[in-house]
Amino acid sequence: MTRKLFSYSLIVLLFLQVSCLKKINTDCTFKSCQFVAPAAEIQAINTYLGANGLTATQHCSGLFYNISSAGTGNSPDGCSYVMVKYTGRSTNGVIFDQRTTSAVLIDLTQVITGWRAAFPLLKPGGIMTIYIPPYLGYGGQEIKDANGNVLVPGNSILIFDIELVSVQ
Repeated sequence: MTRKLFSYSLIVLLFLQVSCLKKINTDCTFKSCQFVAPAAEIQAINTYLGANGLTATQHCSGLFYNISSAGTGNSPDGCSYVMVKYTGRSTNGVIFDQRTTSAVLIDLTQVITGWRAAFPLLKPGGIMTIYIPPYLGYGGQEIKDANGNVLVPGNSILIFDIELVSVQ
């Protein structure tokens, strides 16, 4: 009887340990070029880059990027969990979000399309700046702070400086 009870206890313990493991999304089928920004939004980023003397590479989705350090190791895909440090700002330089002192864990299935498309371009330790057209960002939606102040107006180009700390 005690041997049977021990066996059942071991099975329950193993079940609990396995059920607490992070779920892996094996059916994720995100393709970084399946969403493409409208030509007018791509042109708006080109205009911004030219007016500010910046160079960046156009991605098939319509976002632009500049990799200052590629990093090493395995790149995440659009369905990975990543540890990142970043600063998000608008084209007028206003910072609307920032995580630069300690890395934050992010599920790439829960972020804007521009991030999902950009992260496979980096490896851990990599640093890049991305310029995201509204279609791949927040679209026409305004992003407000807790007091109701608009941080990001609708249809804004988003700029992120990102460091990929690790891929989980």
